[in-house]
Amino acid sequence: MDDEWQEQPEDIGMPPHIEIPISVHIEAAAAQPDSLDDVLDFTHVMMQFAAQRYAALDRLRERAIREAQSVATDLGSVALRSLRLEVAAAMRVSEYVAETLLHQAEALVQRYPAVWHSLHAGRIDDDKGYVLVAGLDELGDDATALLPEALHAAETLQIGPFRRALRRLIEQHRANTLEERHEEAVARRRVVLETGRDGMAWIGAHLPAVEAHAIHQRITAMGKAITAVDGEERTLDQARADVFGDLLVDGTTVHLPEHARGIRATVVVTVPALSLLSGTHPVGAEPASVEGIGPIPHSTARTLCGGSGEWMRVLTHPETGAVLSVGRDRYRPPKALRDVVRWRAGRCMAPGCGMPAERCEIDHSIAWEDGGRTELRNLHPLCKGHHTVKHHGGWSIRHQDDGDVLWISPTGRRYVVAPERRVPAFRPDPEPRVPVDAPF
Repeated sequence: MDDEWQEQPEDIGMPPHIEIPISVHIEAAAAQPDSLDDVLDFTHVMMQFAAQRYAALDRLRERAIREAQSVATDLGSVALRSLRLEVAAAMRVSEYVAETLLHQAEALVQRYPAVWHSLHAGRIDDDKGYVLVAGLDELGDDATALLPEALHAAETLQIGPFRRALRRLIEQHRANTLEERHEEAVARRRVVLETGRDGMAWIGAHLPAVEAHAIHQRITAMGKAITAVDGEERTLDQARADVFGDLLVDGTTVHLPEHARGIRATVVVTVPALSLLSGTHPVGAEPASVEGIGPIPHSTARTLCGGSGEWMRVLTHPETGAVLSVGRDRYRPPKALRDVVRWRAGRCMAPGCGMPAERCEIDHSIAWEDGGRTELRNLHPLCKGHHTVKHHGGWSIRHQDDGDVLWISPTGRRYVVAPERRVPAFRPDPEPRVPVDAPF
């Protein structure tokens, strides 16, 4: 190495303005270290090396720009293209990958050093780093305000829940402009036909998410009703495609079995009740959302909350809530209770699972045969795979009073899964207040 390189203190592998912790404590849930602890230790070391590689890449970028600009001020972009080519050649990757690495390095080191610090400490991995940087870049100058909460989500959640949490944070931050952005997007709605092979074709529609979600939910429900009939050989995908064609070509459901004809879409719309009192979205208020979709414009929420009875409307208030139970009277939860269980969870309640709750089975935390009650605080949705793991894979789970589910692995490690929403509980005022100037 030349003298100039050796004199730069940052060449030990980290940016000069980022302090490295003296030690990082990783608490093992198991009583004694085991093979999984070895995996976690190696993963931590890999993240440290990944962070240091980003620091080295950013030093290369800064040096290339500095040297180019010392010759001519307009050579910076040429220097970056030259560096991109050299990095790609040296690492044996494409120039696209090299450019992505350089961009990520610049973002972590220069604009979001707290994220770099978290990566180096092993609190997040490289995948979360990319997701987080992309989300923060989407906000531009407003990213700083969102960074602490977004980074906390990255450090505490698995990648799937983290993606959804970050998207919610971004949309909540941009809620005041959602109406305008939605109107512009609606103007671009269209239907696209693409001819395929073997006499087949793809047909797709770009339309508002609420309607699209309702369409898919309805044809899925019809497809499930058809495939549940004894002797039916079609798969769910095949039945769903047939229903789609029948409804659009013939405009009727007479071709379907009678038990599948009356099915309508059920879409869960969650709206902060106080926001309905305003004709426009209140500044600082959380946006309305549709289960499985995310935030929707304020005007759409107001329309849905006054519309068809086929919509399940859940109005939330920061100081109110509800509790439902049928105790030991029956094993299978009634529909109203199943709806609330799925609405609260949003997804399968296994660690990191992204299966929508509407496609999951309702499970008792304390099994019915062991005295478990059919009530909200003992119920949660699990996808078929995780339902099997829960019963036969050596795991145990405990339902917390706040709706969280604690999973305990065969090695004794503990994982807490929080539901997407908290269910309110309506409590009567212990002393009804009577106006002082009541006319009676």
